[in-house]
Amino acid sequence: MTDRTAISLENVSVQFGALDALNDVSLDIVHGKTTVLIGPSGCGKSTLLKTILHLVKPDAGTVKIDDAVMDERAVNVMRRRMGYVIQDGGLFPHLTARRNVTLMASYLGVAAADQEARLEALTTLTHFPVDAMDRFPAELSGGQRQRVSLMRSLMLDPEILLMDEPLGALDPMIRFDMQNELKEIFHTLSKTVVLVTHDMAEAMHFGDTVVLMNEGHIEQLGTGGDLVRNPKNDFVMHFVRSQRRDFPEVAR
Repeated sequence: MTDRTAISLENVSVQFGALDALNDVSLDIVHGKTTVLIGPSGCGKSTLLKTILHLVKPDAGTVKIDDAVMDERAVNVMRRRMGYVIQDGGLFPHLTARRNVTLMASYLGVAAADQEARLEALTTLTHFPVDAMDRFPAELSGGQRQRVSLMRSLMLDPEILLMDEPLGALDPMIRFDMQNELKEIFHTLSKTVVLVTHDMAEAMHFGDTVVLMNEGHIEQLGTGGDLVRNPKNDFVMHFVRSQRRDFPEVAR
């Protein structure tokens, strides 16, 4: 049985002035799997994520969600099918954790009882302490803020989860714990996940497919093991070696 494509980018290009942020990128992202975008700063990985969400509009090419074109006519409906998590959470500082999580659901008129039931399920899923739901972001730890951001992105039960370096601002111990918790959550929910990171070990930890980008285009994609053991070119080899860490054996 062929894997179903959840997100398709066809010859997508994005320019910021004279800069080619994305240069004729084509990529199929498989339904129910985790695809990790990795590469050096400025390679286009965050731009690609924002282009999927239509926060950045492509200058050329097409983005499709389940074969439906992502354009101005479809954007409002399509975005409700996607959750978005940014680095350090991006929470509203004047709202409590509870209000941050339920804001969009309230706006869309979801019944209060349904919101509370969903919130209870999400606090259990993310191991977030219920008694912290009425705290403001400044009163939460970095790991707790990320859990609130994750709960907010999952509140409407989206099919697709987009994550832009969600763990980059955390200290190493919290980051390690969150990596393991997130992987368990991805496995439990079986959602389509697209995650941006600059860390090769993290890419290998999460990614069913790892996409290495450079200067707006894709250098190589495959499993983490493919990139480590069979680099396609000198750039891939240099990027992997520059991480300077021992990579686990990846049996895929």
